[in-house]
Amino acid sequence: MNELSRWRRTCFVIFLCTATAASSAQTFTTLHSFNVTAPEGPKSGLVQATNGNLYGTTFLGGTGEMGTVFMVTPGGKLKTLQSFNGTNGSGPSGLVLATNGNLYGTTSAGGADFFECGGASCGTVFQIAPAGALTTLHSFDGTDEGGNPISYTGLVQATNRSFYGATNKGGAYGFGTLFKITAAGTLTTLHSFDPINGEGVGVAGLVQATNGYLYGTTDEGGTDGSGTVFRITPTGALTTLYNFSLAAGAGPYAGLIQATDGNLYGTTQIGGTYSMGTVFKITPTGTQTTLYNFSGADGSYPEAGLVQATDGNFYGTTFQGGANGEGTIFQISPTGTLATLYSFCNQAHCSDGANPGAGLVQATDGSFYGTTEKGGTGNNCSPGCGTVFRLSVGLGPFVETLPASGKVGAAIRILGTNLTGATSVSFNGTAAAFTVVSASQISATVPDGATTGQVQVVTPGGTLSSNIAFRMTP
Repeated sequence: MNELSRWRRTCFVIFLCTATAASSAQTFTTLHSFNVTAPEGPKSGLVQATNGNLYGTTFLGGTGEMGTVFMVTPGGKLKTLQSFNGTNGSGPSGLVLATNGNLYGTTSAGGADFFECGGASCGTVFQIAPAGALTTLHSFDGTDEGGNPISYTGLVQATNRSFYGATNKGGAYGFGTLFKITAAGTLTTLHSFDPINGEGVGVAGLVQATNGYLYGTTDEGGTDGSGTVFRITPTGALTTLYNFSLAAGAGPYAGLIQATDGNLYGTTQIGGTYSMGTVFKITPTGTQTTLYNFSGADGSYPEAGLVQATDGNFYGTTFQGGANGEGTIFQISPTGTLATLYSFCNQAHCSDGANPGAGLVQATDGSFYGTTEKGGTGNNCSPGCGTVFRLSVGLGPFVETLPASGKVGAAIRILGTNLTGATSVSFNGTAAAFTVVSASQISATVPDGATTGQVQVVTPGGTLSSNIAFRMTP
């Protein structure tokens, strides 16, 4: 979070740290503690790649002290793949897994020597292969195309295979832009933010809904200055759908997700009944409902968004609050019933981690994986340099399709765990031709006659279903 936002939220209330309820049948494991001589301070979440491993970034650390890209196995073995050095970027965002199997992200600074961004380089868009080879696709110049992609905002790949993202500066009015970029690096500026006319600023990520529109949030701006929810077409026509206020939640620091019910869900970092943030739902046309108001003991100031798990519930983190004041992991139902699953810093010197600023990912083994900005056993950081953790709540393994939609004849990647020996793949009951690529990946072809529905894979260990319905397109 930017310093202004953190100052703003802490001016609202001092919370009480009391005991919180924890779910039974769950296991929390700290997989890795960062230290100052290696990557430190992960501010973004993780993404599972085609090889079954998890990938993430640190904003600082590495050989150039400008951030890193790392890979960590589900068992906790971590490898630094790239250290940013300024020329290839500095201060990376989170990553997105693309349909070609590579990972893409942005850096908030670095790149080619343009000096329109406060006397420094203006950031980059990059591609990194699972093995670690990094390619800079674009260096921002800080002018009409924008500059300084927001550090907590990564990219989203749309159904047209282009990537969409946001910058913090530049554009026609100097308040940032929304852009599209192809995998080959061709960038198009779609929209320049104009807060003078009521638009928000500080985009917190984008998601493409099933209706084809891209949806996002801004953590400031709008009619009340508390942020907005907006919709934009893939060609750049923007509509503000909702203006936040302190009473109903303000400053959404993370983007939205579209749930299986078709609605969009997210969090605000401040505001609400207790001024400690909220969980909200908003329809694709802009009708907003506050589902939950954080009060401190159950968590406070959520910086991260949500993930909908295979049980239909949402899971997320709060940056502070909980039993020890250092953040929580929570579960919330689509109707707003919340349970605190874990409170950080319940071990000596916060060795389990503290202050999770990023969201969770549910890996295909059924467990949740995430990062904390502080805590752990790493040296030379106070208190600690951050961690990677796993939380298992008893949910079973599943498969995930890449992409999540396609037409008859399309080549689809199916990602999972222990896929070796698979004997059948079907799209909503229609058998498909397939090849087992590895224990974590199957290549399949969408069969003639397939309809929208679950993808199922029969393995020696049992039948695995996709976490969401595969959507057929014309």
